[in-house]
Amino acid sequence: MASGKTTIGQKLAKHLQIDFIDTDQQIEKNTGAEISWIFDIEGEKSFREREHQVLKKACTEINCVISTGGGIVIRKDNRDLLRDSGLIIYLETSIQSQLERTLLDKSRPLLDSKDKELTLRNLKKERSPLYEEIANITIKEKERGHNVIFQDILNKVKEIQKGDA
Repeated sequence: MASGKTTIGQKLAKHLQIDFIDTDQQIEKNTGAEISWIFDIEGEKSFREREHQVLKKACTEINCVISTGGGIVIRKDNRDLLRDSGLIIYLETSIQSQLERTLLDKSRPLLDSKDKELTLRNLKKERSPLYEEIANITIKEKERGHNVIFQDILNKVKEIQKGDA
């Protein structure tokens, strides 16, 4: 959450001259409603099913960058879809950065609690091992800007491509 997936994903897709798909944006487009509304009215379970359907469709696309919601890895079938569909990049972000980036953000239903830091720590404890399980590349934020992170991704992708040659 709040790792810069959309910003960096868009930049990567533009650089590679391929399509970009953001699963959260696609859910909002399909439903005509914001994710926070879907959580409030339909609940997290329904949202996760919508998320799975959007991911399943996105994974059929060829040559695209997919940015997912942070919780997509909770479902094993989503991890399998991602793993089978291409290169997975995990943007590992510090709790402090997440707190700063979400301080005034009201669009994140999982952070609608009194103790955002505790919530973020619990989410990280649950999700990080799942991301680590499927990631081909892990990029640690380390208080670096998007341009530096983007360049790190390009360098690591080139290393992987050299290994496949």
